[in-house]
Amino acid sequence: MSDEKQPRKASSVRHTRAIQRDRTKHPVATPSDEQIRERLTEIVHPATLVQVNYFHRLGLRERTLGLVVMVALVLEMIWRQISGVSEMVRIIQTEAVLWSSPKKVSQQALSQRLTSLPAEMFLKVLVAVLPIMQQRWSERERPLPSEIAWAQQHYTEVQAVDGSTLDALIRKMGLLKDLPQNPLAGKITGLLKLCSRLPSQLWYEAYPKTHDQRFWPRILAALQVGSLLIFDLGYTNFAIFAQPTLAQVKFITRAKSNLVYSLERSLVKSAAVHDSLVWIGSEDQRQLVRLVEVLYRGKWYRYMSNELDTERLPTAYLVVLYWQRWRIEDAYAVVKRLLGLAYFWCGAQNAVEMQVWATWLLYVVLIDLSDAVAEALHQPFAAISVEMVYRSLYFFTPAHHRGETDDVVAYLATNAKLLGIVKRKRKSAHPSPLEFIPPLLTSST
Repeated sequence: MSDEKQPRKASSVRHTRAIQRDRTKHPVATPSDEQIRERLTEIVHPATLVQVNYFHRLGLRERTLGLVVMVALVLEMIWRQISGVSEMVRIIQTEAVLWSSPKKVSQQALSQRLTSLPAEMFLKVLVAVLPIMQQRWSERERPLPSEIAWAQQHYTEVQAVDGSTLDALIRKMGLLKDLPQNPLAGKITGLLKLCSRLPSQLWYEAYPKTHDQRFWPRILAALQVGSLLIFDLGYTNFAIFAQPTLAQVKFITRAKSNLVYSLERSLVKSAAVHDSLVWIGSEDQRQLVRLVEVLYRGKWYRYMSNELDTERLPTAYLVVLYWQRWRIEDAYAVVKRLLGLAYFWCGAQNAVEMQVWATWLLYVVLIDLSDAVAEALHQPFAAISVEMVYRSLYFFTPAHHRGETDDVVAYLATNAKLLGIVKRKRKSAHPSPLEFIPPLLTSST
């Protein structure tokens, strides 16, 4: 055996530790500008007030830290990346927070509210806001990616589904201090509308190792007739695949390299593209699906769909639409890395869920703002950096105070080049599906 030191495997939680250090050490961010507060208030506050009656029906008493105030406080904590409850208490007592005036509260009172106010109240606010955001999206005019524009005309809706395990809790208080290692905070699974980049459904499980397959009943119940669903290998289940077909829902997924099948007939066959109808499964699970194989730079990529008609779903669009599945990965990156859902103020289950729903609430507000900027620039949403829109609000605040602007969308659009809001075109490490089959793509359009 060699005495040479083996290379150390890269840590998979390095980004989490970096975020945790940053959140605990950086100075408190300045208050949000009036324009940003007004935008958050306009969108979220009415939906919060609607939930007050439900709050009372649960038998919960109004207190200083009631539902309306708590929604404001939690959103402010996330938006400004405040490191913890003690920091937030100082802010509450000295500043107006969104629609809430300064209040005298203790750290103990806020900590108790994070653990006792039902997190489902935040989920209900999020659910109430989503249709409003979707309506705002539909009223705007901006270019769409060609494959998304095509799919929008041929399917009721186009959605991607995927799950993401939340990062580790910090063992600094309560029962967590005695655990041998930092526990993970749970798992979220989301259905994302690929046209608007807005979630249509979100689910949370406290057990972080919950398998993707367990979400299938909820996923199928949430889909409309005539929808197109895109998912990755983690959801592969021959016993389930017949159910979308019966529900008149089409899907596109990747096919495993060791997929066992028998050929029914070839639909397209060339040196670089194979499109075939094949039988998969056995006995009661046996079913006919479409298998598309594409050769790119010496590697075969394989996709599977229950849409058997090449006229309804041409080969080229089947491939390029699957690659839009990465948009849900982008959404998780915004939620976890940019908005900080890799750092939790409290290890209590209720507080974790509250932070999850509040972070997604801020996600949809940020996506709405980014989409408004895309419209102002006459750019597709995909060309806009959501991260730079968020970070550029730092520059908008002093400009607004100097009297140079009173419109956040106009300011971001006017200074888009300076602020890096429009993404620079870079060579991707991943192959583009558009390069796979240009002759087919041309003929199918």
